[in-house]
Amino acid sequence: MTEFEGRDLHLVKKALCIGILTIESQEDGPFKAESNLTDIKALADGLMLGGVELHHYMRSAHIALTGRPD
Repeated sequence: MTEFEGRDLHLVKKALCIGILTIESQEDGPFKAESNLTDIKALADGLMLGGVELHHYMRSAHIALTGRPD
């Protein structure tokens, strides 16, 4: 597996959080990728030890997707 450091790791963490928010925002149905959501959340949890860092990246992803803070 590729190892990411510095800015690359930051971008991977942010991309994972954007993916989580995007899948969570989809309506329930046959095209909602629940298994992908589970895998992405597990990967994010492994990369971001602690809830504070995860919260920071989820907030940043929310801003990226909506263009507003909250």
